[in-house]
Amino acid sequence: MSAPTSRLTPASPITPAARTLDRDALTGFRALAGRIDGNGPRYTSYPTADRFHDGIGEADYRTALADSSRGASAPVLPTGSPLSLYVHVPFCENICYYCGCNKIITRDHGRSARYVDYLAREAAQVAQALGARRQVLQSHWGGGTPTFLDEDEMRRVMAALQEHFELSAYGEHSIEIDPRVVDDARMALLAELGFNRISLGVQDFDPEVQRAIHREQSVAQTRAVVDAARRLGMRSISMDLIYGLPHQDARRFAVTIERVLEMRPERLSVYSYAHLPHVFKPQRRIDEAALPAPAEKLEILVATIEKLSAAGYVYIGMDHFALPGDDLAVAQREGKLQRNFQGYSTHAGYDQVGLGVSAIGAVAGRYVQNARTLDDYYAALDAGRLPVIRGFHMSADDHLRREIIGALMCNGVLDSAALAARHGIDFAAAFATELADLERLAADGLVDCRPGRIEVTPLGRLLVRRVAMVFDRHLREDAARRRALAGEAANEAVAAPLVRYSRVV
Repeated sequence: MSAPTSRLTPASPITPAARTLDRDALTGFRALAGRIDGNGPRYTSYPTADRFHDGIGEADYRTALADSSRGASAPVLPTGSPLSLYVHVPFCENICYYCGCNKIITRDHGRSARYVDYLAREAAQVAQALGARRQVLQSHWGGGTPTFLDEDEMRRVMAALQEHFELSAYGEHSIEIDPRVVDDARMALLAELGFNRISLGVQDFDPEVQRAIHREQSVAQTRAVVDAARRLGMRSISMDLIYGLPHQDARRFAVTIERVLEMRPERLSVYSYAHLPHVFKPQRRIDEAALPAPAEKLEILVATIEKLSAAGYVYIGMDHFALPGDDLAVAQREGKLQRNFQGYSTHAGYDQVGLGVSAIGAVAGRYVQNARTLDDYYAALDAGRLPVIRGFHMSADDHLRREIIGALMCNGVLDSAALAARHGIDFAAAFATELADLERLAADGLVDCRPGRIEVTPLGRLLVRRVAMVFDRHLREDAARRRALAGEAANEAVAAPLVRYSRVV
């Protein structure tokens, strides 16, 4: 396999902001989080997936793939630049009540055999539309549970990918695994197939919490997988934890953190549980009365940040942590960190192809998402069509704002003077409203705004989503529409008595 093709060097390198999280920042976070850290996007994309619409379809995707091959992506990438690749495997044998992923609960492995055939067909169609066998510098299998596939099915998927793409030996190739269903033999297979990173779902080791979310997984099962990965020479182990689950409190979650630190994974994601039973039906089985109060949930997070920082982990941002020598931490120090649909990444600047039911791709300025049901996914491929059902075509303004949001969330600093020069704009005039909003965040200590530079403070890094939201034009337009509708309703309420009086007259 060949070495990766280099990306174009940015016109103006950006020096990352200071990365220290001190006690003052955590104290300020406790005081501010409840007031200003409400619900908001995670910005794994901009615009966010809730902006996708059905006006984007297969024809748009084929045009995007052709543009990618011609080097017409934005920001401009050289012709034939490497790709990122996401493969979605939706099957799970058991349901986890907290889960909001697109999944299919089944013990019928015949369903996955058919699915593998269709994945191979989609890969062939995408590769044909690209017109050349492109290098893949980053790949990720997610789910669902990718390890639901048996050995033969995994080999067939990987063979199809290798037939149509060049999976670089220098790249990151990761897979999400369930430690409850993976043994030493399966781990050896993953290494043989070329996976060099694994992501483990843990959530919490407390038995009562596990029973409440219908996911019972022992420390021993998890440690066995970690030990196998290290024996096999895998480059990185990532663990996912969730705080805000039923029966959790800071003291009990600290015990889980201790067990995790004994295994010392290279990366950690500590996600906030969002209880949305009206959206995700399995969450209706969770006892709302057992969920921690907002103040306790905040304390769990703060205590976790303190504990991980003391253990030597670098706070990457949002909910990600990494050891100093991990590629994520190195990319952050060098100002090369980026975001994609998997969160923070070292190789997010390339076009991303998504394969499988509900998979999302980002190619040549278009976001595309596949059909969300197996029937629709299969029907499209049977008809010779790529199974895209919705997406979004970015404007020049979207590209500009994505660059701004990415700089703030990844590097913690925006060189607005350099950005203005690259794009030929007057930054202060173009973003006057946003700068006014930032001044209010500056008063709370989240940002430091100077001419030509916006820097996220240590406190602001803990609330960086709130900083990024300032530059989200779509959110701003939504708010303006709500205000207009509220104004219309108020005007109608005031006018109503006059209307009734005029009718009487």
